[in-house]
Amino acid sequence: MAGRADKTGSRGRAGVTLPPEVDLSRPSIARVYDFILGGKEHFEIDRRATDAIFAAVPQIGSLARDNRNLLRRATRYLVRDAGIRQIIDLGSGLPTLGNVHEIAHEVDRDVRVVYVDNDPVVLAHGRALLSQENTTTMIMADIREPDSVFDNPAVKEFIDFDEPFAVIAASILHHLTDAEVLPAAAAIRNRLTVGSYLVTTNFLDDDEDRAKDLEKAFLDGGLGTGRFRTWEELRRLFDGLEMLEPGLVYGNDWHPDELTPADSPVHTLFSAGMARKVS
Repeated sequence: MAGRADKTGSRGRAGVTLPPEVDLSRPSIARVYDFILGGKEHFEIDRRATDAIFAAVPQIGSLARDNRNLLRRATRYLVRDAGIRQIIDLGSGLPTLGNVHEIAHEVDRDVRVVYVDNDPVVLAHGRALLSQENTTTMIMADIREPDSVFDNPAVKEFIDFDEPFAVIAASILHHLTDAEVLPAAAAIRNRLTVGSYLVTTNFLDDDEDRAKDLEKAFLDGGLGTGRFRTWEELRRLFDGLEMLEPGLVYGNDWHPDELTPADSPVHTLFSAGMARKVS
């Protein structure tokens, strides 16, 4: 499959032409998440990379779904309650049910959204999905180099940096190494204007046995990334910002609603927080 699928003109399952630079000899974070969520845009190499993950925590699908539900709640809060009309979604992944722009547009059709990912497959699918959108776009960039995001001409076209905006980093910062994550988070915070928001969800090391087993499965089981960090390590991502209530908490404890599961089997494995730049 990989030998055929990486040729120019080959197509993904949704009929989107795969860029020739796609390397299907290695698993993709975006496609692995798509598989865990029950999507269709993945390949055998991606499915094999999840074997150790499912062996460590068979309910890993609940973790992915809980994170998507948190993304829905956070986006709605930003637009409906905080009045944000500009959003940058870092590490957006493959399109799935309840994309950020769809959630935001349920509140205000004029909200502008920029999706950012470094996976060419995500870019191809995203641009196909957004071909008829005039308030939403997608760029290819790496959050390890935040300037490549904020200085991108397409981002400057959609985001007015003189006005408040939100940066969403959902389930992406834990794929950065310890040497990368704090500099990247600091660079993002430095680019926020006063009144802007940062939202993160991350793997959490607060469940001694399962967190360590799951981290090992991510790091050594084929994907090669996925750090579970402590509460203190994760709080440092928000240094200098004002945390919103209820602070940095288990993901399902962040503004739960009627769709938030009350008894998630993975409740202690991921965190969520939202903060605002006040000066």
